[in-house]
Amino acid sequence: MDQLQALFGGTFDPVHYGHLLPVEALAEAINLSRVIIMPNNVPPHRPQPEASSQQRKAMLALAIADRPLFTLDERELQRDTPSYSAETLEAWRQESGPARPLAFIIGQDSLLNFPTWYRYDSILSACHLIVCRRPGYALAMRDATQQRWLEQHLTTDVQALHTLPAGKIFLAQTPWFDISATQIRQRLRENHACDDLLPPAVLDYIMQQGLYR
Repeated sequence: MDQLQALFGGTFDPVHYGHLLPVEALAEAINLSRVIIMPNNVPPHRPQPEASSQQRKAMLALAIADRPLFTLDERELQRDTPSYSAETLEAWRQESGPARPLAFIIGQDSLLNFPTWYRYDSILSACHLIVCRRPGYALAMRDATQQRWLEQHLTTDVQALHTLPAGKIFLAQTPWFDISATQIRQRLRENHACDDLLPPAVLDYIMQQGLYR
């Protein structure tokens, strides 16, 4: 049987423990052996990254060098146009074939905004959604239609993620780390220590490159 693979995207400007540790805990909880980490090039929903594509890729490579769960996928960095998850996930499904179980890892804040995403309703045809829960965030969607959409796809059955190719939403109880890339960039500008927020190799690279000053 094809093993479940998961994709974890983001700007990673810079990558930090708040990205890595919840996904490692998730992998252990649902028996996930491979997570493809994919940096966006031009994120459509937010300000452009401060670090270049090459710098963000280099930081990710350093961060996952001793974390065998993760592999790095650079496909979105090759694009000069906005990265839409729906298109990336459809391409991934075509490459993987119709039967392989695929999942897309997002945060709970992203789930609440999910119906505003470009062609969001096509995404569950390509993969499952695995949502890392965040304490203090409501789980109710914004209106009754969106709530029905969520409940229609929701599962608590981990096995369904491993046996079905796509179509389920799984809410995972993952640890929450109160760390953000915005906070790290601010701390670096103010010359505050960030040793406990991101891997040492990433911090060394940031210092060598003079990033976020």
